[in-house]
Amino acid sequence: MFRGIMLLSVIVSLTAGFASAQAPEPSISHAALSGADHPASAEASQRPQEDWTRLQVDRKTLREILPGLVLAKSESANYTSELVRMQWRPSDPIDIWVIKPRGVEKPRVALYLYSYPSNIDRFRDETWCTAATQNGLAAVGFISALTGDRFRGRPMREWFVPELQESIGSSVHDVQLILDYLARRGDLNMDGVGMFGQGSGGAIAVLAAAADPRIRAVDVLDPWGDWPDWLKESPVVPDALRADYLTPEFLKKVSYVEPLSYLPGLKGRALRVQQIMDYPNTPPAARDKIAAAVPLSKLFQFKDRAAHYESWKTTGLSGWLAEQLGSKPAAPAGSASK
Repeated sequence: MFRGIMLLSVIVSLTAGFASAQAPEPSISHAALSGADHPASAEASQRPQEDWTRLQVDRKTLREILPGLVLAKSESANYTSELVRMQWRPSDPIDIWVIKPRGVEKPRVALYLYSYPSNIDRFRDETWCTAATQNGLAAVGFISALTGDRFRGRPMREWFVPELQESIGSSVHDVQLILDYLARRGDLNMDGVGMFGQGSGGAIAVLAAAADPRIRAVDVLDPWGDWPDWLKESPVVPDALRADYLTPEFLKKVSYVEPLSYLPGLKGRALRVQQIMDYPNTPPAARDKIAAAVPLSKLFQFKDRAAHYESWKTTGLSGWLAEQLGSKPAAPAGSASK
């Protein structure tokens, strides 16, 4: 019964993001998003000249400003948790949560990245942390660029979608640098990691796996992609600004971070693409093109969230990734490590 309650809580957490991601930050007006009367950030000139046309990170450009400062630690019967702050761009510190199962020495790792505009709160939630680690994996959670607390020091017009190439490209680079940090820690098994991504996080997970062979298993739920169709019809894009993102110049920029271009190249990896057919933020045309780019054996479609929840009763949040990575379930609370 507890497992069912735990799964339900995790699904509620997922579907809360499902609903909240239907539009950009609601407090931002269309006038603000257009950039009227907003001066450019004084810090813009300090940002590194990052190349978002390349998926592979340039470690000479993005050098560590803060290599990994532990801000907080907590413990429960089932896991331990650390909040770690990292930084490699001015005014863009990145907080990551490293959540390790008890009873597993040097656990394998799964990264978790949810869709814009999700925040980091779920990584503090005991039910989510238990679900993410119950199969013996360490869970590492973070949020993407220009999202939540990472949207700072920028004009309000420069939110996630107008800066889509940067939002996606920077986050793909972040994944590689986070993996560098995790490998240095010495308390994790980095011999092949997994990554779960939802929505925009799913798009980033696909691209990050294409860039970094350390990611051996990729599990995505309703990934964004097929940018021309997505930008044309997704409700995430305000209608008043939609035409700005359908110009040849904008579409050229985002073509460098197009998941459709890289999905076929992941056929040698463990890959699961899950699509909830009534997910509102991915238009049917984009959803169908994503599905067509995936072998049928790796595509799992559900008519609605209730059907998806039923499927998760079997594997839960982390079960599929744990199976692909060969992870052992965590020891029950109170048992001795083996």
